[in-house]
Amino acid sequence: MEKVKAAVMTGVNEPFDVRSYPLTPPAKGMAKIKMTASGICGTDIHIHRGKIPVRTPTIIGHELVGQVMDIAPEDSRQYAIAAGDHVIVDIACPCGTCLLCRTGDDANCVNMGVTNGGDPEVAPHLYGGYAEYNYSPVANLIKIPENLKARMTCVFACAGPTALHAFHLAEQANCPVKQAKVAVVQGLGPVGMFALIYLASLGIENIMVITARRNDAREQLALKLGATKVFSLEQTGPDQIISAIQAVSDGLGADLVYEASGHPQAFPQGLAFLRNRGVYLVPGQYSNSGDVPIAPQLITFKALHIIGSSQYSVSDVKNYLGFLQTIPQLHECIESLARTYTVEQINEAIEDAKAGKNIKSMLVPNKTS
Repeated sequence: MEKVKAAVMTGVNEPFDVRSYPLTPPAKGMAKIKMTASGICGTDIHIHRGKIPVRTPTIIGHELVGQVMDIAPEDSRQYAIAAGDHVIVDIACPCGTCLLCRTGDDANCVNMGVTNGGDPEVAPHLYGGYAEYNYSPVANLIKIPENLKARMTCVFACAGPTALHAFHLAEQANCPVKQAKVAVVQGLGPVGMFALIYLASLGIENIMVITARRNDAREQLALKLGATKVFSLEQTGPDQIISAIQAVSDGLGADLVYEASGHPQAFPQGLAFLRNRGVYLVPGQYSNSGDVPIAPQLITFKALHIIGSSQYSVSDVKNYLGFLQTIPQLHECIESLARTYTVEQINEAIEDAKAGKNIKSMLVPNKTS
């Protein structure tokens, strides 16, 4: 019986253990998928640090792009997914019956399940993305169009739908993103980088990006992708940044701030950057990283819109793939944002991701594929 490798998380801050598991036929409703690429998300780092509890041992990872190798004929007909197709796996399994699901908001299901929560010691073993093969529900597979390279789509496989869902929530709240003239993006990891690309695609006049530390290469990339100005907080204080924002907004402040840094201190800074009736989108605070004092009167006196956004749905993944098709001139650049590692190199990949060495750290089957 053929065996494949998987990186197993054995405990908080413990090294991952690379183990071998047998391949088995998929059960009805499931597909067997050969990994093309699997991203390391900031959420995975939170999990490994113990900020988001999970049961161990487990195979984490939810940014999986792969090729369907085995699928039941009836499942193939029902979901229009066939062996040979390249797909993105959506981790979310909404219940379909709670209030949120019944009112068209399954991204915020209160009984949300996940595709990667299975016990790796129980067949079919390979539920998470940190493995050379994966077994996932066919209902959670989204086919990648043939004009998109599968590995390129993996770079923002989570960050893209996350951002698009947040922007969709703004639209639902009658806060049209495309009408913004001044936008601020806090953080230049994958979530912030994709938000920058999307905002630039809307033709927003001024997009200011804020990072914690100076990184010349990342700053130059941000300018290439549409930022009009990049600030690092270690060089430029919040008051100076506020002045720069006001200089391009007739003294008002930003129309939109997008929090993608995950640092708690970013939140009170974001409130200060906004103009009256400004919109604050907050998808970046995805773990308990500590409390910070805020000035709640700013929310009152500025009459701010604050919109949290934590999950996304299958529709957001489809919209992400559709958006990628509109920016073919950026595909090569997007793919270049990832540094690749094999499953056997998982511990190096995790440490590099924790240290912020790469915009995107990504697992691949082998370094030459």
